[in-house]
Formats: sequence, C-alpha cells, structure tokens
Amino acid sequence: PPPRRPPAAGYPFPPAPYGGSYQPSQGSDDDWDDDWDDSSTVADEPGALGSSYPDYEAAGGGAAGRYRLSTRSELSLGSRGGGHPAGHPHPPGSGGAKSSATVSRNLNRFSTFVKSGGEAFVLGEASGFVKDGDKLCVVLGPRGPEWQENPYPFQCSIEDPTKQTKFKGMKSYIAYKLVPSHTGQQVHRRYKHFDWLYGRLAEKFPVISVPHLPEKQATGRFEEDFISKRRKGLAWWMDHMCSHPVLAQCDAFQHFLTCPSTDEKAWKQGKRKAEKDEMVGANFFLTISVPTGPGAGLDLQEVESQVDGFKAFTKKMDESALQLNHTANEFARKQVTGFKKEYQKVGHSFKCLSQAFELDQQAFSSGLNQAIAFTAEAYDAIGDLFADQPRQDLDPVMDLLALYQGHLANFPDIIHVQKGALTKVKESKRHVEEGKMELQKAEGIQERCNIISFATLAEINHFHKIRVRDFKSQMQHFLQQQILFFQKVTQKLEEALHKYDSV
Repeated sequence: PPPRRPPAAGYPFPPAPYGGSYQPSQGSDDDWDDDWDDSSTVADEPGALGSSYPDYEAAGGGAAGRYRLSTRSELSLGSRGGGHPAGHPHPPGSGGAKSSATVSRNLNRFSTFVKSGGEAFVLGEASGFVKDGDKLCVVLGPRGPEWQENPYPFQCSIEDPTKQTKFKGMKSYIAYKLVPSHTGQQVHRRYKHFDWLYGRLAEKFPVISVPHLPEKQATGRFEEDFISKRRKGLAWWMDHMCSHPVLAQCDAFQHFLTCPSTDEKAWKQGKRKAEKDEMVGANFFLTISVPTGPGAGLDLQEVESQVDGFKAFTKKMDESALQLNHTANEFARKQVTGFKKEYQKVGHSFKCLSQAFELDQQAFSSGLNQAIAFTAEAYDAIGDLFADQPRQDLDPVMDLLALYQGHLANFPDIIHVQKGALTKVKESKRHVEEGKMELQKAEGIQERCNIISFATLAEINHFHKIRVRDFKSQMQHFLQQQILFFQKVTQKLEEALHKYDSV
C-alpha cells in the first residue's frame, strides 16, 4: 500500500489527524512513479475531512472560498510518524523476561516511547557501530543544551513551479525548481519527492520536530491559487529544514537537494540507501553525543520542570495560533467580500448623485459633477484594494501559523519519549534503594536518559530561537504591508479631494 504521512497542519487548516504511524515504502523502485501519485483522490488522503470547515463563498464568489473558517482544534491530537521499534530484541508482546533486577518494560507497546525506540535505548538494548559522519552533537550554549551549529550553513530557494507531463501527455504533475545555495545547481522535485523525504525524516528523528509539509490536494491541483499557496508553504518548510543543524546535514535531505533530476539511477540508489539506514529507532539515540565532564550533567528535576514548562507553553501557543488563524481568516473573508461590497456601494451612491446633478446643464456645475464622479471611482478602487490586501499581509501570517501548528502537533510525541525515559530512571532508583538492582545498571539507565534529555532540551531551544526569528520578521512584514495599504487608501482620498479645488 502507498505510504502515508501524518497530515500537515493544514493550509489553511489542519485536517482531522491521521492516527497511523508512518509506514516506509516497501514497494519496488520500479513503482516509484506510480506510488501515491498526485492523481490520487481526496478519498485516499488520510483524514481529509473537508466538511469540517465550511467555505464562505457568499457574495464574493470564488475569492471568498480561499478563507475558510475553522470550527475546532484537532492539532493537539495529531500524531507524527513514529516509525518502527528498530533495535528491539523482543517482539512486542513477549515483554522480555521480568526479573526483580530489571526495570519493567511498558505494557503499552504502541506508545510513542516504545515505537520510537526510546525504551529499548534507555534499557540498554540498542547496539550498533556509529560512523563519525552519523554523530549528532549537543553542546552547552548560553541558553543551555543546543544542537551544534551547521559549520556550512546554506539556504535553498523554491521557485518556478511548472506543469509537466509524461506518458505522452496522459499524466500531468507540478515540478518545483530547487536551487540550494551551497551547490548553486538547480534540481526539479515533485510533491511526492518531498513527501518521501518527510516520511524518512519523521521515522529517523524521534526527538526532532520535522516540519510538516503543506497538505496534498488531489482535485484542482493545477489551479494558480493553489500552486502559489503550496509553493509558499514549501518555501517555509524548506527554510525550517535548512535552518535546523541536524536536518540540514542529514544524508537523505542532501540527496534530495543535490541528486540531478535527470539521473534516475542515482536517485534510486540514494533512495534505497536512505531506506536501509540502520541508525533509526533505538539506534538513532546511539548517534547523539552530549557534553561530558564536570558541570555537564543534567539535574533530572530541573529537566522535568523545563519540559513541563515547555509543554504548557506549546498548549497555550497552539490555542492562540488557532484563534489567530480563525480571526485572520474571518477578517480576510470580510475584506474580500464585505468591505469591498460596502465601499463599492458608497461609490455607486456617489455616482448616482453625480448623474442626477448632470441633469443641470449649466457650465458652472460641471466641475462639481466631475469631482463627485471621481470620488465615486475612488471608493470603487478602495473596495478593490481591500479585496486584494489579504494576499499581502494576512495570508503570509496564516502560512506561518500553519507551519507552526505542524511543529506544535509534533511536540507531544517528543515530550512523551523524554517523559518515558525519566520514568525509567525513577523506577531504577527505586530498585537500587530496595536492593533489587545494581547501582552500575541504574547509572547506565540514567546516563542514557540524560542523552534523550539533552537532545530534547536542544530541540526546545532550537524551536524558541527559530520562533523568535520567524515571528519578528513576519510581524514586521505584516505592519509594513498594512502601512502601505493605508497609504494607498489615503492617496486615493487625497486625489479625490483635490478635484474640488477647481470647482
């Protein structure tokens, strides 16, 4: 069956969350072009419940339909792809032999802590050879643990989405031009390539928030509005990928960015290599290198308090992001339909007045008639300005909110892995106090929990750093666009006012 990705925090609204964990593609590479192609129907998309979000077409025709009203938040229920519990010596259900000297395994074998491989790692069941190139370093920064910066930072533009065909024109798809700054070589990728990459990364990195892709749309895929909106969503997605010190350097992502579009063989080789990556699940945690030595240890109570604080923060941010999305949508809808209509009504009324005045044929009144007719045109033009404005200021805000709603939907699972590890440490300490476990074994569990805690805190730090950067630039853009808009409105009114000077 086609692999499925947990739906993105939707553009503009999240569809109902898809509960299943991400299943990597097991099909042969020969089927690559047919796998979950852009021709699939909405019915194939997990949880695409369009009916939850009524469209407001009303008086504004098609344009109004761009601004849909969300009726409820389902983001907090969204699950990111958990992948498989790689590195488990015991199949789920066997439970392993319990003895008084071991920390018990979770009864719920479907929890994220188990599926991510976090439990197997903490209990010391993961083993594997970590190549230098696979090592991920957490360092101590001014704000606590941080991912080590990418020594070769780069950006990647996404531009010129073009409609292409294959099978002699029987099949159409959209290809996006990507130009990474570190190579300068352009490559073309389809949405399904983004989708495949997202799936690999969501499976590989259980403690990293892999940004969600803008949702796939099966019908009306080639409409200009949709293509433009998806390109903007993908541009934000790409920015967050390139800005993440771990994701930006990941082999699968580099393959995606650099493999020539025309070299099908090289693409399939890189794809197979990524799918055979052994450093996933429990083994992924082996790749994390953390600070050691005096003063580098973490206080578990402090970690728990920081993570709880972040959990409360994400819940509040999720609620306020949803509310802002709802408000911005409603405001945009009013501008496109209501405001435009009202201003043009006023313009029409002024026009009727000038037409009435024209019945008086005397020369001295013609200047006034023309001035009133010009005022009518000014109000008509202001109505159009209102209808066009959301594209400039509100839409970009909603695009950013959608990306962050995806991150916020990821964090419950990331926090769950860390909480599961802390629980195992508490259990092991109790066993040592009761004389049921050797101190050395308990220390091993605490050390491995430390690794998960370092990674979780590094990811939280990265999230806050990027959030401040993004919301600063987006709010500046929003206010700049608002100022330009009102300057245009003022200009129209001043032009109309000057027409009366010569009357």
